[in-house]
Amino acid sequence: ARKMQVADNLIRRIIQFAKQGYKDIHFPTYDTDWDSDAYLTVAGQNSNNSVRVTDAFLKAVESDSGWALKWRMNGKTKETKPARDLWEKIGHAAWACADPGLQFHTTVNDWHTCPASGEIRASNPCSEYMFLDDTACNLASLNLLAFRSPATREFDIAGYEHAVRLWTVVLEISVMMAQFPSRRIAELSYEFRTLGLGYANIGGLLMSSGIAYDSAAARSLGGALTAIMTGVSYETSAEMARELGTFPGYKKNREHMLRVMRNHRRAAHGELSGYEKVSTPPVPLDAATCPDARLVEHARNAWDRALAAGQEHGYRNAQASVIAPTGTIGLVMDCDTTGIEPDFALVKFKKLAGGGYWKIINRAVPEGLRALGYSEAEIAEIEAYAVGHGSLSN
Repeated sequence: ARKMQVADNLIRRIIQFAKQGYKDIHFPTYDTDWDSDAYLTVAGQNSNNSVRVTDAFLKAVESDSGWALKWRMNGKTKETKPARDLWEKIGHAAWACADPGLQFHTTVNDWHTCPASGEIRASNPCSEYMFLDDTACNLASLNLLAFRSPATREFDIAGYEHAVRLWTVVLEISVMMAQFPSRRIAELSYEFRTLGLGYANIGGLLMSSGIAYDSAAARSLGGALTAIMTGVSYETSAEMARELGTFPGYKKNREHMLRVMRNHRRAAHGELSGYEKVSTPPVPLDAATCPDARLVEHARNAWDRALAAGQEHGYRNAQASVIAPTGTIGLVMDCDTTGIEPDFALVKFKKLAGGGYWKIINRAVPEGLRALGYSEAEIAEIEAYAVGHGSLSN
């Protein structure tokens, strides 16, 4: 409780500091308050920009074909541009300023649980929540590193599954408890009851386990953890549907949703083919490269149960899980890394109040070295080298 109070006070002070802004006595209009006119004129300060592309566009890029640009209001073609030129512009802009992101329209809708109610056309600003227009979900993320035992270095699967079940129920309750920005969003939130369960700090978990972020082992571990989370959450949703009834929009979307659930189960079982009505087959869970075989077994069992329970009772929620960036709550949860991102540096610089700075080794580095079998003397030497060079190169 005390830690939460300290974190809450810290966030309040940060917000208060940002809100104060700065007004020059000689130039009263120079105002850095985040609600000022200056911020409102700069889209990059308060929004993310994305481009939604279809498979047809991507095939036009591959074949070096033209792509018709159409008027939004009447659908008529304004002009035709080389698809590769547009693709180059998108890539260059993303390299130059990190915007735009890409949303793969065809694939997103292939995995849409409620297409009978309309297609998915957009997302929330951070792109973790993909669903119908004028819908919303409340977010909750689990700190993955909290489930890894420092002593045994094993992942607490039972605790993880219990937390997923608990937070699925909490988020279901939050649908009724939440306040929404418009009447329409409130109505559709009750109709589809979408949830936003996710996790954070997979980068910290991987580093502490001595697993390279860009590796087959990391991808299969992430796939297994995600499959467990989503499968257990949908299983819990089906159990709630048994007691409370399905979400109101379930009946007309039943066959579509069960098709998506069957495809999720196939992916958890590592199947390479047999997927129903998907333009691009997914990358399935790779059991052979997963560093913890128990996770694969639990992932498969979770989806077996989720599908069986859904076929019998339906689901209480049209969606269960998302992977949010967790930029704010990750700090409160004391995560080394946000969402699914790696840590941005091995060594961090802490500015000192009296001037200067202090270099600190990322705390996951020594833990990761222990997992790789280095002695404490070697770890101390490696830490000193990393702090001095800012890198582990050479």
